[in-house]
Amino acid sequence: MKFGKEFKKEMVPEWIEAYVDYTGLKQILQEIRRFKESNQHPTPATSLDQRLALYRNFSGLNLQGSVQNTSDIENQVIAVNTVPHENYRKFYKTKFLASPEGAENEISFFDKLDHEFNKVNTFYKDKVDEVMREVTLLNKQMDALIALRIKVMDPGFNAFPSLQSLSLDINNSTPSRITSPLRMTVVDTDDMPVSPSFDPTYGRQVSMTNASYPKLPINRNSLRENRDTDSQKTDPLEILDHVKIVNTFESPISTIRGVLSESKENDLSYKKEELKKVEHRLKLIFIEFYQKLSHLKHFSYMNLSAFSKILKKYEKITSRKAARSYLKMVDNSYLGSSEEVTSLLDRVETTFIKHFSQSNRREGMKILRPKHKREKHRITFMSGFFSGCSIALLVAVILLRDDRKLIDKDEGTSYLDKIVPLYSFYAYIVLHMLLYAANIYFWRHYKINYAFIFGFKQGTELSYREVFLLSNGLAMLVLAALLMHLHMNSRAEVYGTHIEYVPLGLIMVLLSITFCPFNIIYRSSRWFLIRCVFRCICAPLYKVTLPDFFLADQLTSQVEAIRSLEYYICYYTWIKPSHGHNMCQSHNVYNIFYFILAIIPYWFRFFQCVRRLFEEKDQAQAYNGLRYFLTILAVVIKTAYVLRKSLTWEVLVILSSLITTLFNTYWDIVVDWGLLRRKSKNKFLRDKLILHHKSIYFTAMVLDVLLRFAWLQLVLRFNVHSLQGSTVSSIFACLEVIRRGMWNFFRLENEHLNNVGKYRAFKSVPLPFAYHEEDDHKEE
Repeated sequence: MKFGKEFKKEMVPEWIEAYVDYTGLKQILQEIRRFKESNQHPTPATSLDQRLALYRNFSGLNLQGSVQNTSDIENQVIAVNTVPHENYRKFYKTKFLASPEGAENEISFFDKLDHEFNKVNTFYKDKVDEVMREVTLLNKQMDALIALRIKVMDPGFNAFPSLQSLSLDINNSTPSRITSPLRMTVVDTDDMPVSPSFDPTYGRQVSMTNASYPKLPINRNSLRENRDTDSQKTDPLEILDHVKIVNTFESPISTIRGVLSESKENDLSYKKEELKKVEHRLKLIFIEFYQKLSHLKHFSYMNLSAFSKILKKYEKITSRKAARSYLKMVDNSYLGSSEEVTSLLDRVETTFIKHFSQSNRREGMKILRPKHKREKHRITFMSGFFSGCSIALLVAVILLRDDRKLIDKDEGTSYLDKIVPLYSFYAYIVLHMLLYAANIYFWRHYKINYAFIFGFKQGTELSYREVFLLSNGLAMLVLAALLMHLHMNSRAEVYGTHIEYVPLGLIMVLLSITFCPFNIIYRSSRWFLIRCVFRCICAPLYKVTLPDFFLADQLTSQVEAIRSLEYYICYYTWIKPSHGHNMCQSHNVYNIFYFILAIIPYWFRFFQCVRRLFEEKDQAQAYNGLRYFLTILAVVIKTAYVLRKSLTWEVLVILSSLITTLFNTYWDIVVDWGLLRRKSKNKFLRDKLILHHKSIYFTAMVLDVLLRFAWLQLVLRFNVHSLQGSTVSSIFACLEVIRRGMWNFFRLENEHLNNVGKYRAFKSVPLPFAYHEEDDHKEE
């Protein structure tokens, strides 16, 4: 694989704008090559031995002021100088020493190269600053954790050695700040006017930092000698007097307590359950922190490789010696010389293994470095096999229907109307799964980090092949049951009433697979789905995450599938199975709930918006909640119109339906997709686009408007006289599922671009402890 493709493949998707523009630099080099070939000026040849000697001297050189080598200065074509910049940062500027005649492209190349290097170096420096501030917070969090462990597990244990050894684990051989565990401290150095500091109460930043970090000196001998003396002077467990538990309101109980007490922090209870929760949250924080360090190390390595590769290409094309001088500067820059990340990786591994994996290095490293999921050939084979079986079974069902002439007889048509709603439920689910598989394929193709957006654990996310396998497997199972049902019905005298229990047996099989506790058929994904569904049902009591409201949005497009569940209940409880769908519709209770069930998904989303409004104080959530409330109101008005038909109710139905449709369409395109921006570089779209063809976005907007009217028919059930039976509802239900599949792609594209704009590549896990500083200097 060529380096350019490998470089693009290895990028962190959310940091893609921070990487060196390797493709842009190559394009400039191609222009230089075309210029050289068109002018055909002879260039000084460089022997292979001279080039090898030059490449051997790329590293290990020192940079002082401008980069020059006095021994071969006549061969150098550039000089790299440091330029002072704001915030005490070093910026680099290359001066082209060769004759500028005909070298405009080469000057442009080095200008671009300088710009890209300064961008990469600044980004890396800022991220390391951020990491070092997090180290200070993690030190204090771990001190509190060890103290809490001792207090809960063994109150009589001498706490000082444990706390001191922890300090050595995290701080030794790593850059750090000399910060008191309970007080905010600002350290002045000669190279750095102001060092960063953090507010101890939940990590609020006080001042920004500069570049270099002083190492924390630790005298192990003095620590050993003074350990007993220090333990007599101060009790390390006193740290718990300054600590409270941060209430994240992630569970119903914590939410209710938070509403009643109106406090975001709770006093320590010193119970084992509390200790387990704290350990679990800190474990997640360390995993995310380690991933961030790993990405930073890889970011540095890939960019350094890119600069080396592009300079080699420049020397090969121009036969000028420039790589040596520029790489000297790169090696001595913060990007090339910083060792903070490497040191921190080692110390985080040691700390995590010791305190979160019971000193089992193998288990600890499995958690910190989960293996990437490998594509298996048998998945592709089984997907093809199931899809082939599904097509064959579908053909068999059609042939069996025509052979028995069910469609031509009134009795047969009535029978199909009775059983089709029992199986159409699965058709909507299969169609939705196929569209989700297509979404995953295009998300991966366009480097949209859907696994991070949904919060999937690395190595457990389903690929499009696996989703395609599950959808085809479900389709095969449903079609096999339908074929068996039709065959048994033709021999009703043999099977009797047992025929009617085939659909019920099918749904029981699927429920048993879904809730199967054994580690088969993607257990982690099944539990993730069940957890999200449960959180949707209990929407106001749980903290709303993106998977929760994304799933609730999917449910709003499965109204007809939810109504099929009502038909299941009616079919097997209220009436005799032989009577079928018409008898269900004769019940007023059934008809009322037929409309009420359409409200349930929107009710979930409404409560999720209310929860986010109170939690995030975001006014947009109020408008979003209003949108779902208007949808609920439109369904209620339609229900009232069905029960009491009058001109007034008919006018109210039309008005509420139009307002709801227009509001939802506007929200889809403008808010969820981020399109139709007034001041966008791309007219009527947005500044950043992942798809290269702009016409796709305009086509999607038009389709969304048209298919929204299909959604209107689905929810409100207007009569279409040209279509009979359940055909109209099935057609519009499928159109709504297709619209949702299209919506899914552009919704996640917009979310991914928002993450890219904020360089947000890691989950934010709230810290478990909040420090409360006692101000000893109040009396002055």
